[in-house]
Amino acid sequence: MKGRMQVRSLLLLLALILVAAAAEAGKNKKEKTKKDGSKCEDWRWGPCVPNSKDCGLGYREGTCKDESKKLKCKIPCNWKKKFGADCKYKFESWGGCSAQTGLKTRSGILKKALYNAQCEETVYVTKPCSSKIKSKSKAKKGKGKD
Repeated sequence: MKGRMQVRSLLLLLALILVAAAAEAGKNKKEKTKKDGSKCEDWRWGPCVPNSKDCGLGYREGTCKDESKKLKCKIPCNWKKKFGADCKYKFESWGGCSAQTGLKTRSGILKKALYNAQCEETVYVTKPCSSKIKSKSKAKKGKGKD
């Protein structure tokens, strides 16, 4: 009986050692994948620079102390160039048409500034007034054949 107790104790000790080793290995793996091994926390990011033209896939450069790295980014092709792709605004409805200027105006309030972007709190946009008057009922074509 004494021999069985020793074997059980040995197996229990071996199991505890394996569990501890597995936990330590998992901890090291998490540390390696965290921010590419960088311990720096105060990153400063530049604007997204498209690879070609003024929209689409590109990259942004970041610096922190003496470290630097690039991240992939994307600029939507319908973004408002005036505000920057990293400034997100909530816009009101379009205002009435100004007879003097022939323009409609609306304002937007800053919702979110991405990557430490310098954004204006309120922005204004304009567009030409529509010269067409939209009718609610469209003429029916091809009906009423005789």
